[in-house]
Amino acid sequence: MPEPIATPDEINTFLEAFPEGVPWTVNHVDADAVTIELPERWVALRPGGSVSGPTLMMLADSGGYATVLGYVGLHALSVTSSLSIEFLRRPWPGAMIAVSRPLKLGRSLVVANVEIYSAGRDELVAHSTVTYSMALVTPG
Repeated sequence: MPEPIATPDEINTFLEAFPEGVPWTVNHVDADAVTIELPERWVALRPGGSVSGPTLMMLADSGGYATVLGYVGLHALSVTSSLSIEFLRRPWPGAMIAVSRPLKLGRSLVVANVEIYSAGRDELVAHSTVTYSMALVTPG
């Protein structure tokens, strides 16, 4: 597996520069995965107390972006080009955790496998494959 090139502190500091803010934080980066957490206050619930699908999709996409930042570098100019998600079971309300593992770290594409859990629980609630396109910046 690839060695990360950015620490959680470096990634979180980079994310502070986003004008609209980023609700999640990077907790861990190692040669296997990046782990991010979405605090409970940012988790949108459906009637009945289930975590909303859009919240889980945002977390999957964020896990893919965290993979770019952790293994490719602090690139603001990368965009989602594909995201598929399977909702496997009802998440418990509260903070959510995403564990993102790089599948491909190419020059123009980064593909990540993202697993989403309710914080403090072992049951996988959603699985996603996310592809990020790296903007090729040419000197000009």
